[in-house]
Formats: sequence, structure tokens, C-alpha cells
Amino acid sequence: MRTRFARRLEALFPEKRLFLKSDDATRFVRLTSGTQAVLAVGGVGLLGWTTFASAMVLIAALGAGDSRDQALRDQQMYAERLNALSEERDARAAEARAAQERFAAALQKVSDMQTRLLESEKRRSELETGVDVVQSTLRAAMAERDAARAAAEEAANELAALTGTEKTEAAQLRDLEQTLAFLTSALEDTAVQRDGLEGQHSAAIAEIEELLLTQQLTEERNNRVFEILEDAVAVSVAPLERMFEEAGVPADRILEELRRSTSGQGGPLVPITQSTRSLPQDEMSYRTREILAGLDRLNLHRMAVDQLPFATPVKASFRFTSPFGYRRDPKGGGTRMHKGTDFAAAHGTPIYATADGVVVDAGWHSGFGRMVKIRHAFGYQTVYAHMSKLRVKEGQRVSRGDRIGDMGSTGRSTGVHLHYEVHQSGKPVNPMTFIKAGKNVL
Repeated sequence: MRTRFARRLEALFPEKRLFLKSDDATRFVRLTSGTQAVLAVGGVGLLGWTTFASAMVLIAALGAGDSRDQALRDQQMYAERLNALSEERDARAAEARAAQERFAAALQKVSDMQTRLLESEKRRSELETGVDVVQSTLRAAMAERDAARAAAEEAANELAALTGTEKTEAAQLRDLEQTLAFLTSALEDTAVQRDGLEGQHSAAIAEIEELLLTQQLTEERNNRVFEILEDAVAVSVAPLERMFEEAGVPADRILEELRRSTSGQGGPLVPITQSTRSLPQDEMSYRTREILAGLDRLNLHRMAVDQLPFATPVKASFRFTSPFGYRRDPKGGGTRMHKGTDFAAAHGTPIYATADGVVVDAGWHSGFGRMVKIRHAFGYQTVYAHMSKLRVKEGQRVSRGDRIGDMGSTGRSTGVHLHYEVHQSGKPVNPMTFIKAGKNVL
């Protein structure tokens, strides 16, 4: 069996000699069949391994390219979603401001109409009083006329009884006719004045009816404006409240604290000359107060959002390389608590503040390398570590979106990345809770 294998091997790889000639001698190297077979097998194996390694590298490169393309597409979609939400939020805010302006104009118009209506009521009351006075005067004049007629007849009868002359009676009748003519003229003037007052009264009633109709139309229009304002406030406040709830942030306590810290007032003291406590509170006034309260809550939410770390510290393409929680120490040393989230990207990638605050620490820390710590409102802090360059200094006030440094690999690090932490009242919390909550709002 062995002899047959050796014969086949010699047939495939016949023994060869490799001659090496120098100036003074000629030497040769003997290549047996076994040596040639071993070299052939090694060459084939090396060629196969090279082909396999090249294929694996090519597959890994293609997979990495697809991952990068997918990450770029996701980032583009995320940016488009953020832009669309920002435009929608700005549009809703503009609609709310426009509706508020229309509401103020409508309130002013209603106030003017109410003033005109009160003046018209006052004029109507004055006209009714004038008509009553004229009618009283007319009744008094008619009573005086009747009394004068009776007195004239009585005087004529007495004169006729005393004198018995026709001349004296005729003179008395002429005097009586003159008196009656004077009273008739006075009555006609009074009737003309009464007719004029009645015309003014009718015009005042028509004007009042027109004002009442206008007021009704205005109330209907104002009711529509109120509905639009109420819907706009509800649509604007709902996502902010949902964001606070998803992040586990006590919204009511934070808004109350923010309201107390921004409740400054002032101005000259002017005494009130008229009390309004007895005035009835209509539905429109109640709805106005409710809308103003909703707008105030919306503004408080927006102020609180700017001061809480809902944003992402890295806006360029990145990878999440380590989450919050217990993990195996990449430098060795067993399992340890990872108090933040790691974002990996290219060296020098900009790093941004995730909320308004004050830089309380900016410098080198042995484990964190170049590090920035920012104190925010309501007991929150954020930490940004392993940076290659710091762009802020201690005591500096920053706003959300301000660039505070560049990504690097300083301190205790295995590669270029950002270690990002969020602390609440001194205790570390998962940063992704805030970032996910603010993803669809900011």
C-alpha cells in the first residue's frame, strides 16, 4: 500500500534537483517527491486561506457599507422628521398667536359694541322720559284748556245775566276764541314735538335691534375663535405633557417651581376707584381665563423643556456602543455599573449641550479625560467625557444646542467615543429615557 502511494507520488512529483552555480563551485538542492507534495499542499492551502480571507473582508466591507447607508438614511429621515415637527410646531404657535390677536381684536370690538349699546339704551331711556314729559304737559294743557273753556262759559253766563247786552257777550266770545286759538297752537306744537320724539324712539329701537344682531354674530364668531384657540392649546400642550410623562419627570412640580421663579411683577400702585366684584362672570370671560391659563401652561412647558436634557448630544452620524446599566468592563476588572450611554463617531465630531445650564466643571479627570459637567435647573446635571477638545470653561452659561467640545478618546477609553451621563438629584439615570421622550417633539 505504501509502495503504491509512493509510486503515485513519484509519478505526480518526480524528484528534481535545483542547481546553484557560483564562481568557484556548483551545488544542487535535491527536491524529493514528498517535499514537492508538502510544498504543493501548503501553496494550495495558502491560496485557499487567502481567497477565504479576501471573501470575508469583502463581505464585511459590504455589510459595513450597507450599515452606514442605512444609518445615513435613518439619520436623514430623523432630520426630516425633526424639521417637519419643528415647522408644524412653529405653524401651530403662529396660528395660536394669530388667533390670540384676533381674539383680542374681537374682545375690543365687543367692548365697543357694548359701549354703543349702553349709550343707545341711555338715549332710548331719555327719549321715553321726554315722551312721558311731553304727554304729561299735553294732558296738563288739555286740562287747562277745558278749565278755561268752562270758566269762559261761566263768565259769559254771569255777564249776560248782569248786563243783558249782546255786545258784551260778543266781546267775551272773541276773547274766548283767541284763548282757544292760543291753546290750539300750543297743542299743535306739543303734538309735533311728541311725533318727533316718537320717531327718535323708533330709530333708537331699530339701532338697538341692529346692535343686538351684530352682537349675536360677533359672539358666534368669537365662539369659533375660542374653539380654534382651545384646540390649538390642547394640540400644543399634549405632546409636551406626554414627553414629560415618558421621561418620568414630575411635570406639575417642575411647572409650579418654574412659575414661582418667573412670577416677578411691578409698576406704580394705582388705587381702584370702582369695584367689579358684583359683576356677573359670563361664559366668554371664563373661556378666556381658561385659554390664557392653557397658553401660560404651554409657555411654562416650553421653558422647562429648554432646561431639561431632552436633546441628543451628538447630531452627526454615530453608533450606540454601550448602554446604561451593568456591563463587563472593557478594560478588564469584571462587571461594573455603566452610569451613562456611549456614542461612537469620528474623531473631532462636535458635541452639544442637551439643555440650558451653567458649566460647573471643565477640565481633565483621570478616568474621564477631558470632561465637561453642566448644572441644569430642577436638580439635573449632565456629564460629557473623553473629549479631545473643550470649547467651554467653568462658570460659562450655555444654551441647548451650544457646542461644548469635540469627540475624542482621552482618559480611560478603548476608542473614540462620547460618554454621556444624566444625573437627577445626584443619582445617575438612563439618558436614553430623556432622548427617546424628546425624539418626536424636539
